Amino acid sequence: MRILSALMCCLLMLTVGMSEEATPPNLIVIMADDLGYADVGFNGCKDIPTPNIDKIAQDGVIFTSGYTTYSVCGPSRAGFITGRYQGRFGCGRNPQYQPDDPNMGLPKSEKTLATVLKPKGYHSGIIGKWHLGAHKETHHPLNRGFDEFFGHLGGGHQYFSKMLTIKDSYSVKSESESYRTWIMRNHTPVKTEDYLTDEFSNEAVSFVERNASKPFFLFLSYNAPHGPLQATEKYLKRFPEISQKNRKTYAAMVSAVDDGVGRLIAKLKEEKLYDNTLVFFLSDNGGTKVSQGVSRNTPLRGKKSDVWEGGYRVPFAASWPKVIKKGTQYQHPVSSLDIFATIAGLTEAKIDQDRPLDGTNLIPYLTGEEKGVPHKNVYLRKFDQKRFAIRQGDFKLVKSAEAPELYNLSEDIGEKNNLIGQHKDVASKLKTEYEAWASQLKDPRFLGLIHRNDWKKK
Repeated sequence: MRILSALMCCLLMLTVGMSEEATPPNLIVIMADDLGYADVGFNGCKDIPTPNIDKIAQDGVIFTSGYTTYSVCGPSRAGFITGRYQGRFGCGRNPQYQPDDPNMGLPKSEKTLATVLKPKGYHSGIIGKWHLGAHKETHHPLNRGFDEFFGHLGGGHQYFSKMLTIKDSYSVKSESESYRTWIMRNHTPVKTEDYLTDEFSNEAVSFVERNASKPFFLFLSYNAPHGPLQATEKYLKRFPEISQKNRKTYAAMVSAVDDGVGRLIAKLKEEKLYDNTLVFFLSDNGGTKVSQGVSRNTPLRGKKSDVWEGGYRVPFAASWPKVIKKGTQYQHPVSSLDIFATIAGLTEAKIDQDRPLDGTNLIPYLTGEEKGVPHKNVYLRKFDQKRFAIRQGDFKLVKSAEAPELYNLSEDIGEKNNLIGQHKDVASKLKTEYEAWASQLKDPRFLGLIHRNDWKKK
């Protein structure tokens, strides 16, 4: 009997172990908006504490060379949500807010991360900023694979509830009006009361609580600290030592995001989900208004919209305590495209062979199973400005104005010392590879924000 009992006990333990191993991870992507490279603690920020964002990095991995696919919001988010360079399907501009135009945004031909996760049993939600089109049937998140939506369809928003005076998001006629719409819960406009960042954080905590018993994917898409610069006294009073008004408000906005991240992590731990939840944190592009002292991309050159590193090299970290070793730093270039590819690899989601992903599953690289590098090249094309960049290893070829320039980022992260005269062969090779890649892309399929006369930069 003792032998039989021991065998049964071993069998039970084995069964439990197999069950735990087979449990699919929950998936969360937290994306800030226009957050500076140097404005988080894990990248050296001193005047804006971000302990909760830093916790993701401490519990997992910091990607020191983490890139997005574009240096402004809309195209960057189109690349992330599809796992493909947005130029492949003509989303190379910030879309205008045009509720009557089914062409103004992410085309129906492209599948989102939520779409491919649905057959795998995942419940998907997006909270916050969408910015991939405002047409109800074509672009609304619930028509693009998501099961829940709580947010706004445009590229930015007012943060104080008293300023949200337009109930119907589909009645909007200008970009500035889109900043004043009520928040939508699925298809229904709701009158919110709190500071907008707090509203989104509240909803994120609620999402985890409501869906704790099933596999879920949450895209927590903050519009902060994107302008307009607005913060409540609760957050402003945390920074008495910052005298520059805009920097102080920006710091308060980042602090509100950090609070939300902390509350979300606490809820995951409360539900005993944290160890088996893969969490990514990043910004959609680099910080803006650097010269005015608002955000900081130090030591990178440039800002949002640039092809310099400051435009699209961003704070980028991930945690998955069950799998990723705590305190990891990963030096090789990675891309926001890799988030889709990583999740697809883990869940065995079906990918359309006619529209292959441009990213790479990062987990084998982080566990040491894969010894190579995730990407031979990282690309950026800015069609309207006729500017581009390609990074291969330590070398980066960039065309910002007249002639291409070449930099060695391992020695010159600030892109100050042009080496093109010394390495003409490297520059020529990279230019050829960039042109071969760019030949696969499409021209933008719609006019962008830059073509709107009624748009005021926020």
